Amino acid sequence: MERCVEPSEIKGQIKAPASKSMSQRAIAAALLADGQSTIFNPSYCDDSLAAMSIACGLGARLDPKPGELIIKGGRILKEEKLNCGESGLAIRMFSPIAALYPVEITLVGANSLKKRPMGMIDEALSQLGVKCSTSGGFLPLTIQGPIKGGKCEIDGSVSSQLLTGLLMALPLAEHDSEIRVRNLKSKPYIDMTIQLLKTFGITVECSDYELFRIKGKQSYTPRKYTVESDWSGGAFLLVAGAINGSLHVQGIRTDSKQSDMAVLKALEMAGANMKISEDQIEISKSELKAFDFDATESPDLFPPLAALAAYSTGISTIKGVSRLIYKESDRAAALRDEFGKMNISIEIAGDLMKVTGGQPTGARVESHDDHRIAMAVAVTALRATGKVCIRDSQCVAKSYPGFFDDMRYLGATVRE
Repeated sequence: MERCVEPSEIKGQIKAPASKSMSQRAIAAALLADGQSTIFNPSYCDDSLAAMSIACGLGARLDPKPGELIIKGGRILKEEKLNCGESGLAIRMFSPIAALYPVEITLVGANSLKKRPMGMIDEALSQLGVKCSTSGGFLPLTIQGPIKGGKCEIDGSVSSQLLTGLLMALPLAEHDSEIRVRNLKSKPYIDMTIQLLKTFGITVECSDYELFRIKGKQSYTPRKYTVESDWSGGAFLLVAGAINGSLHVQGIRTDSKQSDMAVLKALEMAGANMKISEDQIEISKSELKAFDFDATESPDLFPPLAALAAYSTGISTIKGVSRLIYKESDRAAALRDEFGKMNISIEIAGDLMKVTGGQPTGARVESHDDHRIAMAVAVTALRATGKVCIRDSQCVAKSYPGFFDDMRYLGATVRE
């Protein structure tokens, strides 16, 4: 679907979407708990729907309702083939969980997920005695458990998501486990995982994010759990306000462990007119200046920060390009190409992205089937010289299905 966003001033109050990352983690924890859990404020984006489907296949019973998701846990396998959609978190988190079952289970995916290497999963689970096989290092991934615990060493430089899966599965293993991690990135996401595990009655021991000790034979306790709002989606709303709006963004917690809360630091560096209170953030159109920001721990911020930098006077630098390789697209190249069509120069220099601020123009751009690219160019369109038409804009459903509806609610002109 092609949507065209016209230059628009936006204003009003809006609640940031629910966190898909925390929704997926909560779904997995509720699956593993013996009893009924209720997840309030769940995300029903495509990635969360994939996690729900997997949980059903692994034995949970789900009752989705507006504003809440009731899950009765249970590990009686119903499906031996699990579809992870395009969710990188789902494949990396549910692979160790699937390894708890003493049968062969195959995990598959769609579109961009088929292009992501699966070697890290194979290597880690093999160290723990699980039989794994891939198709030349890619999906489908076949796993034969049960995982019994033990020791393994993994590389955390590409993603922390596999570590999240191991931390969720190994407490149910027969024996104690130790995980050594080299060069772990996105540490806040591991903090989120450990915090959620504690809520569901599971304890893990973390030593400097390099060694994790997990007692076996633990039990998940069913819980009522409220999913917090998503800083990744909220970042686009905040940047939109700084570019051409006057917004009150509600729901995003400033005590959150989500790494993308760092967008506040970037906005402050850019000189955004912003007021932060306990229950909302007020942000309005500002004269923006170039900024230097390290997004190594928060790579999902690259797209909204590229939009922010497009209107910031001077050359902004964003560090952490190496974290963008295995996303829904080659995200660095996609940002460079699509922003170039809008007359904004982006240069990739090693691990740095350099964005020269200016006046974005109207253009026809590609989403690259990447939800964050689609949202980035849509936000950039708000103060462009003409309309920006985005091909395959429906991909926003992966994380933020209501994005364009929210833009319209705030006053943006969006035509389909």
